Amino acid sequence: MPLTRRDFAKRSALTGAGVALAGSVGVLATAPGAIGAEAPDGGPDGAADGHGIGYGPLIADPDGILAVPAGFSYKIITRTGVTTLDSGESTPSNHDGTGTFEGHRGTTLLVNNHELKGPRADWPHPVPLAEGLVYDPAASGGCTVVEVAKDGSPVGEWVGIAGTSTNCAGGTTPWGTWLTGEETEDKAGEHGMTKDHGYVFEVDPYDRRAGRDPKPLKALGRYAHEAVVVDPRRGHLYLTEDASGPNGLFYRWTPPHGFRHGRGQLRSLAGDAGVLEAFKCFDSGGRFVDDLSRATKAGTVYGVDWVEVPDRDARKVSVRKQFKDGEVTRARKLEGLWWADGGAYVVSSYARDESPVQHDGQVWFYDPRRRTLTLKVLLGVNPDPSKDGALDGPDNITVSPYGGLIIAEDGEGVQHLFGATDDGRTYPIARNELNIGTAAEPEFSEFTGPVFSPDGRTLFANIQEPGIMLAITGPWKRQRRQR
Repeated sequence: MPLTRRDFAKRSALTGAGVALAGSVGVLATAPGAIGAEAPDGGPDGAADGHGIGYGPLIADPDGILAVPAGFSYKIITRTGVTTLDSGESTPSNHDGTGTFEGHRGTTLLVNNHELKGPRADWPHPVPLAEGLVYDPAASGGCTVVEVAKDGSPVGEWVGIAGTSTNCAGGTTPWGTWLTGEETEDKAGEHGMTKDHGYVFEVDPYDRRAGRDPKPLKALGRYAHEAVVVDPRRGHLYLTEDASGPNGLFYRWTPPHGFRHGRGQLRSLAGDAGVLEAFKCFDSGGRFVDDLSRATKAGTVYGVDWVEVPDRDARKVSVRKQFKDGEVTRARKLEGLWWADGGAYVVSSYARDESPVQHDGQVWFYDPRRRTLTLKVLLGVNPDPSKDGALDGPDNITVSPYGGLIIAEDGEGVQHLFGATDDGRTYPIARNELNIGTAAEPEFSEFTGPVFSPDGRTLFANIQEPGIMLAITGPWKRQRRQR
């Protein structure tokens, strides 16, 4: 049932303002181009302030990998070209979205996407074509499963799925599996592929046999998938699309009547099962919102309706191109998703000339009960990405067991992992110091896949290129609210 203008006005009043993260790190602002507040100590790295926020300045790493605060340390769990799978091949490259699961005897299992697009010959270290786990033998991407001991030492790594393409983000499920999304729309015959791509696949970290004969979850649509989350109460799946020309969409999949989620149940569904819809937003005055970049103030609240996708398998026309102007709301680079606090946190990494208004990142919160979307974080355009401490391009996101958000930066220049508290202050957690460019023109790869271990003691994250999985430990503490 559509959300009426009167209903939305009432819910807007109840929802209240969002959090304006104009805190201690970088360009966190309430309007594009505005500059966030400087760190309390005046330094770019945001040392812990008088209220105990953060962990202090980042300390340069003599090994040139990762700068972390005093008292913190890291271990390299996997590294492309250095560590190997149980089968002897190199760990695949281009680490991306990651999920954690509780393993046996205190171990942690991680499912790690490898964002490899196109033919296998294009990559020195594609995901190996493990027998029985291959969707398309021409494709280079997939997932590996990594086991880490309680003390943080790596135990083993094996293929979870192979022969998929451009495995970017994904999401864990309440029933203990990983949903991996292909960020591509390549069809059979394009770029060397022998099957259609642009689907979501399910990977079971506990049962290697469950992944045999991989089957795309066609009911969730074929488009440039990023992340996916599951509403554990209502059974809906929410999905993001990273695309432009036109900009991508935010989707909701409603399961068919009588369907019950569980291991392997999604792959049993027909390609047209359930209903796939794209969102349509309007403001408190009932006016249609064509693009999320229109929001120029943290705390903006939109009402949300859902519009059914005509052809979810995009047999002739890309899903996002099946809608005319005025039918759905769009956004550039819809990426990270995380389910917490009864709803979905949604990231739009940036907006440029293809969008109505430019920015360097938004984080929204979708409340399914109120059917509202609230802007929680807005990053103005970063005037100098090369400056340490400045932020742009939030991507993967997770909710911290110590309060607030952990956000991976995928922008220009220096790359960080940073935290954002519930009341709007920010602090650095790590900085990528692995220069994959030159001394004259340094280049630093993005962070991907931040996620805590099930016991909350270890923050796992990846440096995408060349492909390094890191385990970060230290004196984690709950981040206090400002009084």
